[in-house]
Amino acid sequence: MHAIMGGTGHVGSAVAEALLWRGEQVIVITRAVDGPSRLRDQGARFAQADVEDVDSLRAAFRGAKRAFLLNPPADVAQDTDTIERRTAAKILEALEGASLEKVVAASTGGAQEGECLGDLNVLWELERGLRRQPIPAAINRGAYYMSNWDGLLESVETTGKLSTIFPADLAIPMVAPADLGRFAADRLLSGTDDIAIREVEGPERYTVRQVADAFARALGKPVGLDITPRAGWKDAFLSQGFSEKAATSYARMSKASVDGGFEFSDTPLRGTVSLQRYIAELVARRHEGK
Repeated sequence: MHAIMGGTGHVGSAVAEALLWRGEQVIVITRAVDGPSRLRDQGARFAQADVEDVDSLRAAFRGAKRAFLLNPPADVAQDTDTIERRTAAKILEALEGASLEKVVAASTGGAQEGECLGDLNVLWELERGLRRQPIPAAINRGAYYMSNWDGLLESVETTGKLSTIFPADLAIPMVAPADLGRFAADRLLSGTDDIAIREVEGPERYTVRQVADAFARALGKPVGLDITPRAGWKDAFLSQGFSEKAATSYARMSKASVDGGFEFSDTPLRGTVSLQRYIAELVARRHEGK
């Protein structure tokens, strides 16, 4: 039995689906278990837990042999670093005394020690904590999620512009949730000695110019770029409803990622879902829903 945190989100649901497809038993950990779910239709069980409530999370792990760990993103209108550090610590606390034989944790490319660097330092701290506890822990550092482009579809379709803070021709490691799910499932099913840090990205690296081109092909109309210069990054986040602290953190995280070339090696685990396929399917789903 595999317990899956974040099982109703992009990545967690992909992990659950990959396991269910292989005939594995899955418990989806979620704050709300009511309502329809394609995972339930596929045979998944659900356990209600809140990452802020250690007892409920520990109870959700009970009965599972292995678990997929995902620190949920905090509301950007709040102090994201403080909240996400707290929830990471609660995940580690919930593992204390758990009977799990192995866990697989979602982390991020470029994870590093620091302050006010968003996921980069929060997930580095989670990685460090997992290394200090006794349960064997495999860590998958994911590339930039292709699903981060989902929220821009409406504005791209309306304005014909893709708004971004990234330089037009910077090659960025990107990965689709389906590939993250497949590789996490692989490691949940592998031996307890498979505990290295592995990087996960898609079949190739992409620029935001290629993202705009993918939207253009899928929408059947030209799409240009609207690039925010570095000096305006924090203000751009503030204009999207980020708190002062969250905007500062995200701007610093973006700077560290861009300046470090997203710090990915040349030998990651490579998925099969291309950016072009991902965007085409995203647009198709939106139009089917209209």
